[in-house]
Amino acid sequence: MSEVDAAHDSPSQTEPPLPAARLEPSLSLQLRSFAPTRPESWQPLLDHAVAADRAGIGKLVVSDHVVFGDSMDDYGDPARGGVAGGKQPTGPDGEWLEPLTLLSVIAGRTERVRLGTNILLAALRRPVVLAKMLSTLDVLSGGRVDLGVGTGWQQTEYDAAGLDFSARGALLDHSLEVCRTLWTQQPASYRSDELEFDTVHQMPTPLQPGGVPIWVSGTVNPRSMRRLARFGSGWIPWGPAAADVTTGIAEMRAAVADLGRDPSDIAVVGTLPIVRNDGVIDLDATMASVEPLIAAGVTDFRAGLPALDDLDETTEMLAEVVERFDSAVAGQTSSGTS
Repeated sequence: MSEVDAAHDSPSQTEPPLPAARLEPSLSLQLRSFAPTRPESWQPLLDHAVAADRAGIGKLVVSDHVVFGDSMDDYGDPARGGVAGGKQPTGPDGEWLEPLTLLSVIAGRTERVRLGTNILLAALRRPVVLAKMLSTLDVLSGGRVDLGVGTGWQQTEYDAAGLDFSARGALLDHSLEVCRTLWTQQPASYRSDELEFDTVHQMPTPLQPGGVPIWVSGTVNPRSMRRLARFGSGWIPWGPAAADVTTGIAEMRAAVADLGRDPSDIAVVGTLPIVRNDGVIDLDATMASVEPLIAAGVTDFRAGLPALDDLDETTEMLAEVVERFDSAVAGQTSSGTS
């Protein structure tokens, strides 16, 4: 997400290599890990995750809020990191599950699907603890974790954590520096204006070589592009870049290339619009968007796919969507235009 803080550009040690991005087009599903009021049970959410795993969905992602204040209109203010015209899906007293705790539960009930955050407000967690939590989740899930991060839009969350909202970008960069250091050095040493430690051991490290892949959310602005070029295995477009992903990807690639990073190894999130006729998903119309999005550079297709009343029915429905998506991807690949 966009930010107005000073950049934090100087690494304190030699940068480790980035984890390899998964660049083959895949289908992902954002779970509704929130509710306007407390539900009778969160079991339907867990069933949705299990059905997605059984159906062959590529990734499940969940969102993050630690607390809310009363200034919910800030979400619609791009100057504060929001998106013009945007509105939060709940009020300030909505129920929001903590993402890494939820993904830990889902990890224990699934076998193949990747598990990601979209996004985690990483700067709100102490980085040494965050690194440990993500390493543990990656190990116990068999190396299935992706970390999507952003700076957020709500000052209240930073105030409640005792952090400076105006420095949120620098705080996020610091958190990512510490995590990558602990994931790639054993023993690890780190020095910055914020923190110093020498010869510390944090085990286990993630199963994935290079650590948990980091997906950076943001508009195409200098600060977020520096963060993407430095840390990102993937990009989660935000604001205008998400609304016009074709232009956004082109601008992102030019920006990170200017920073010395090869943009061809950066995976990219894009929304797969779900077309419905009389409340039923029109798969032909929905999959018509796959070809142009692949041509634009999208690799991670986020789809708002519902859960039905029955686990088996949800699995069957999602499996059909996956089959049609895979066919659309195969057709695009065989056409030679990807």
